[in-house]
Amino acid sequence: MAADEHRRGEGGTDEVTALATPDRTVAAPRSGGASVLALRDAGLAYGSRTLWDGLDLDVAPGEFLAVLGPNGAGKTSLLKTVLGQQRLTSGTMSFLGRPVRRGHRRIGYIPQQRLMEAGTPLRARDMIAQGVTGHRWGVVPASRVERARVDRILDEVGASAFANAPVAELSGGEQQRTRVGQAIAADPALLLCDEPLISLDLRHQRGVTELIDRQRRQRDAAVLFVTHDVNPILDVVDRVLYIAGGRFRIGSPDEVLRADVLSELYGTPVDVVRTMGRIVIVGANDAAHEHHCGEVDPHAPASATVSDEGRL
Repeated sequence: MAADEHRRGEGGTDEVTALATPDRTVAAPRSGGASVLALRDAGLAYGSRTLWDGLDLDVAPGEFLAVLGPNGAGKTSLLKTVLGQQRLTSGTMSFLGRPVRRGHRRIGYIPQQRLMEAGTPLRARDMIAQGVTGHRWGVVPASRVERARVDRILDEVGASAFANAPVAELSGGEQQRTRVGQAIAADPALLLCDEPLISLDLRHQRGVTELIDRQRRQRDAAVLFVTHDVNPILDVVDRVLYIAGGRFRIGSPDEVLRADVLSELYGTPVDVVRTMGRIVIVGANDAAHEHHCGEVDPHAPASATVSDEGRL
């Protein structure tokens, strides 16, 4: 399997360079059937600014795909196109063999970790129940079967102990466990995770990661996991989609997260440091800002500082 690059050539023509194979769609290692999600020559732009184009991608059932890149590269925008909230500028996208539509019940979504406001009149049980009954119009009491399903999901995600607690009183890790429960309530074929580990400590990062990994293995659900820091999920990732500067690479973590690959992708020297089982990506001007969280924007000025979330 090779990491692949796509870029826009001079005069607006497409220029593709493959490191070892002409096939830009890297075969998914866990494939047990037809692709859950398929993109063909897909592109997204805002005005004259191209986030990415020429993207060919097949995501297999049960595959864990990490989507990496600097701020503004188009990672979250990719999730929005899958959710049907944003349209591709070019190319096509299909989910379970059909064109993507908004509000598909078999797509689960786990948002960034945001603490609920105090006084929010919602329990953990209620959030998961919304995932079970949210497809119905109006306020309809849950049936006995649906209540049993909510209880089962609460147990699966380790939330039974705080099922009746107001979500605003839960810790960040407990809230994310509840959101995972809500996302898997409709038995999704695809889980979209938009930086769900932000603001969580290492223990809760590990817990939420293990929970998502366990759910995708039990349900054979594909996972698109957007993150700035690959380290907490490195042990469970099958492939990486790295987006930067309007270009991208697809491959295994070992194929993509290399100094030569990322330097070519960014168009500037980038070093990839592997230490104590972690990966640190450092731009040429950022050697003084080495940090443990993972990724630094190589285009940032030397005076830039790194926040506690690993961003510039």
